Amino acid sequence: MSSEAPNRSKNIYGVPLGILMLESRFPRVPGDVGNASTWPFPVTYRVVKGAGPGKVVRSLKESGLLGSFLESARELDRSGVSLITTNCGFLVLYQRHLQAEVSVPFLSSSLVQVPFLQSLLPKGRRVGVLTIERASLSPDHLAAAGLSDDLPVVGMEEVGGYFVEAILGDGEELDVGRAREEHVKAAQLLLGRHPDVGAIVLECTNMPPYARAIRDATGLPVHDLTTFLGWAVGAGRRTEFDGWM
Repeated sequence: MSSEAPNRSKNIYGVPLGILMLESRFPRVPGDVGNASTWPFPVTYRVVKGAGPGKVVRSLKESGLLGSFLESARELDRSGVSLITTNCGFLVLYQRHLQAEVSVPFLSSSLVQVPFLQSLLPKGRRVGVLTIERASLSPDHLAAAGLSDDLPVVGMEEVGGYFVEAILGDGEELDVGRAREEHVKAAQLLLGRHPDVGAIVLECTNMPPYARAIRDATGLPVHDLTTFLGWAVGAGRRTEFDGWM
């Protein structure tokens, strides 16, 4: 049994997670953060107007979108969610800005969990990252997540580019099979370049639908925003255990 303690006055109860959404039209299959069926608990969304996927990934600093994200984050906070996240890992650049403006925890990106995961790996093993576009993942993004420039990273543009164009080009169709094949190739390329990788983190929130295929192809644990948020939300929705205690 899970419950939510009414420890602050709010409008909506029982919705632990609020998600800041980019404005897009591409299909969001189960596993995608923007597909509500992905989550085993209720979620609510706020679309940030003008925040297209290509703009956020390739030119967030110049976009002038910080104010729009702050406004939407405050709306989610006031609505009563217990945790706020985004549906683009590149929004790690806004981690400190948004966390300072809301009263609940804010998790901008799956990249934020990399230092913690690194601390769990055996000596000689590193966390590797798959990103939507390596050319756009700057040292500033890595620094915002507490990461160094030598992080093993492979971008989806390095293995064909179909997935990149479908997402960042905001297409109306998505060939899931073709996207899955590219993700497996990207993971194999990551391990080919960095055989010391012991765990994989998926930066992009559109990548979790392919996590199982990546795990099957590599034999490594695969982390993403859905696993990260499952851990974070679970801490606030504890099961009551009946027993001899």
